[in-house]
Amino acid sequence: MATLAASSCLLSCLLVLFLSSVSAVTDDDKQVYIVYMGSLSSRADYTPTSDHMSILQEVTGESSIEGRLVRSYKRSFNGFAARLSESEREKVAKMVGVVSVFPNKKLQLQTTTSWDFMGLKEGKRTKRNPTVESDTIIGVIDSGITPESQSFADKGFGPPPKKWKGVCSGGENFTCNNKLIGARDYTSEGSRDTEGHGTHTASTAAGNAVVDASFFGIGNGTIRGGVPASRVAAYKVCTATGCSSEALLSAFDDAIADGVDLITISIGDKTASMFENDPIAIGAFHAMSKGILTVNSAGNSGPKPISVSGVAPWILTVAASTTNRGFVTKVVLGNGKTLVGKSVNAYDMKGKEYPLVYGKSAASSACDPESAGLCEPSCLDESRVKGKILVCGGPGGLKIFESVGAIGLIYQTPKPDVAFIHPLPAAGLLTEDFESLLSYLESADSPHATVLKTEAIFNRTSPVIASFSSRGPNTIAVDILKPDITAPGVEILAAYSPDGEPSQHDTRHVKYSVLSGTSMSCPHVAGVAAYVKTFYPKWSPSMIQSAIMTTAWPVNATGTGIASTEFAYGAGHVDPIAASNPGLVYELDKADHIAFLCGMNYTSHVLKVISGETVTCSEEKEILPRNLNYPSMSAKLSGSGTTFTVTFNRTLTNVGTPNSAYTSKVVAGHGSKLDVKIMPSVLSFKAVNEKQSFMVTVTGSDLDPEVPSSANLIWSDGTHNVRSPIVIYTSDY
Repeated sequence: MATLAASSCLLSCLLVLFLSSVSAVTDDDKQVYIVYMGSLSSRADYTPTSDHMSILQEVTGESSIEGRLVRSYKRSFNGFAARLSESEREKVAKMVGVVSVFPNKKLQLQTTTSWDFMGLKEGKRTKRNPTVESDTIIGVIDSGITPESQSFADKGFGPPPKKWKGVCSGGENFTCNNKLIGARDYTSEGSRDTEGHGTHTASTAAGNAVVDASFFGIGNGTIRGGVPASRVAAYKVCTATGCSSEALLSAFDDAIADGVDLITISIGDKTASMFENDPIAIGAFHAMSKGILTVNSAGNSGPKPISVSGVAPWILTVAASTTNRGFVTKVVLGNGKTLVGKSVNAYDMKGKEYPLVYGKSAASSACDPESAGLCEPSCLDESRVKGKILVCGGPGGLKIFESVGAIGLIYQTPKPDVAFIHPLPAAGLLTEDFESLLSYLESADSPHATVLKTEAIFNRTSPVIASFSSRGPNTIAVDILKPDITAPGVEILAAYSPDGEPSQHDTRHVKYSVLSGTSMSCPHVAGVAAYVKTFYPKWSPSMIQSAIMTTAWPVNATGTGIASTEFAYGAGHVDPIAASNPGLVYELDKADHIAFLCGMNYTSHVLKVISGETVTCSEEKEILPRNLNYPSMSAKLSGSGTTFTVTFNRTLTNVGTPNSAYTSKVVAGHGSKLDVKIMPSVLSFKAVNEKQSFMVTVTGSDLDPEVPSSANLIWSDGTHNVRSPIVIYTSDY
C-alpha cells in the first residue's frame, strides 16, 4: 500500500514508481464503501445526514449506526461513506436515490529557481494584479500543512476575502492566519502536516517569498510560490498509510462550498480509473460545475506507457520535467579520478577517504554473489562492511546500510535524471561511471574514496521530461490527449514539515527540502492557473486550461518510443507569462462535457454518477469525443496499415484584441507524415468574446505502430501564437 511516508522513501530510495497495490479499507467482514447520491436535493426540509442515517438503519436493521457512518457529503453534492457488508452494499445499491456504490481506496501522493526558469520573476520584474491575487484562494488537498512555516506567515495580509466560507479546524496547537485562512482534517490526526508533502506542494503553489532558504546550504536562495499574495486553505486527506477516497471526496465537498478559486491535488492512482469510480474525477466535475479548476498530478509510474492517471478532460493533468538547475554529487577515488553522480548529499566527509567494499565481495553465506552485489536484505556480512563505503549494483543498499554499519553508499542508479536525499553520504552513478568504479575496485590493492557534498549546476538549456513521469495514452477517453502539460517537478526546493523525515531512516528535521515527482509539478501549474485567474477573474476553468495549454513551450524530445512524444508532455511546457495573454481560447462548459460523455456511450445511470444530475442522451446532444472543444486534438485509429481521414471540429473565442485576424500554420511532429488541412485557414474576429469555428482534416496512411504521429496547429495574428498538438495513434503500446 503506497503511503505518504512511502513518498519520502520514494524520493530518497529511488522508488519513484508507486508499485503498491490499491486495497480496500476493511473491518472484519465489512469494508468502507462510498455511497454516491448525486446532487443535493432542493427540498427545503431535506437533511442529508438524517437521510444517510435512515438509509443505514434500514439496510443494517440496527437502531444505532455508531461505527457505521464514516462520512456524510452534504455541502456540494450528496452521499456518504459507511462500513457495509457485501449483502448490505447490494441492498444500498438498489435503493431509490442511490447513484453508485464503490469501495473506498487508498490513493497515492504522487523551489529557488523553478519560477525564474519559467519566466515568472520575483517582485516588480513580473506584472501582477495584487488586489485580485490577494482575493484568490487556493485549496490544497494533501497531507496537511505546517502553519508556522514562513511560507504561510501573514505579515502584510488583510482579512480573508469576504467570499470565504471555510473554517480553521486544524486541531490542537494549530492556528490559521490571514495567509493560511482555513484548514480541515479528514484523518482524525489534525491538519498539521507530519509528512512534509502537503507543506511542500502548498508553498510551491502559493507560498510567500522566503529568503536564504536551503537544504543544509544546498540550493540556497529565495523560495516562493507562483502567487505569493494569494490565500491558502489546506484539506488534509493523507496520512502515513495513504489517502482514502472517502476523505478525498469530503475535501472536494467542503472546498467547493468553502469558496476556493482553484484546487491543487497531488494525489492519484497507479493507473487511470473509469470516471464513475474515480473520486477525483467526480469531485473535479462538481468543482468545474461551480467554476473551480482542478489541477492534478499525472503520476509517477513512467516511463511505462498507459500509466497516466487523472485523465478526465475537466481536469488539468500535469507531467514533470527538469529545470535549468540540477544537483550532482561527486565521488573522488583513491587514484584521483572523479566520478559525477546524482544525489542531494548534505553530509561533508571533509575530503577524508574511506575504504570501499563491493556488496558482492561482502556476501554472507545466505545469498548468492549476484544478490549480494545488489545489496539485497540479509545478503551482506556486517563485519566486512562496517565503517566502509558500500558499493551496490542498485539502490538496495539504502534499505540495509544501517544494519551493516556502512558509513557511505555508492550505487548504480536506475534514475539518472533525479537526485534524491539520503540519510548518509551517498551518490548514484550512471552505468559508465559505475563500471569505472568496479574497474578501480578490481585493480586497486586498497580501494578508497570520498563522497563530496552536493553542488548545483546550471547547464540545462531546455526541460527534459522526467523518467518517472507517467505517460499516456489515455485508456479511458482514448481521443483525449493526456497528460495536458508539463512543469518543473525534478529536484524542487520548497517548504517542508519539521515533523517529517527528509528521507527514510533520516533523523534530521528541516524547514525546507528537495523533492521530485509530479506532486511537485502539479502545484507549479496550479500557481500558473491562479496567476492567470488574477488577470481574468471571471474566466471559466476551461478558458484558463486552454490559455495554459495553447501557450506552452514546445518540448525537445529525448529518448526513444512514446516516452519522448506528446504522450509524455501533452501540449508542452507551461509558460506563465504567455498564458496570461493567450489571444484565443477553447471554451467548454458542463453541457459540453455531458455531450462528450454521451458520445462515449455512457449510460444515463453512469452520467448521473459523474455529474450528479439526471441526463438523457440524444443524437442532438452527443458529440464524438474527439470533437470536444479541447485545446489538443487526438484520435485513436483501429489499424496502422490503412489510409485514413480524421476530422476535428473546434471553436475559438477571441480574448485578445478586436479586429484581429489569425492565420493557421501546421508544423510536422513525430512519426509518420500527416497531411493536415484547416478550413477556413484564416479566422477574423471583429470583437472581443466573438467565436469562430473551424475544421481540421487529417489524412495519412501506414502509421508508425511504435510511436504516435503528430503535428502542431498554430493560429497566429503576429503577436499571439495559439498552438494545439494533433496526435494520431493506433495502439496502446
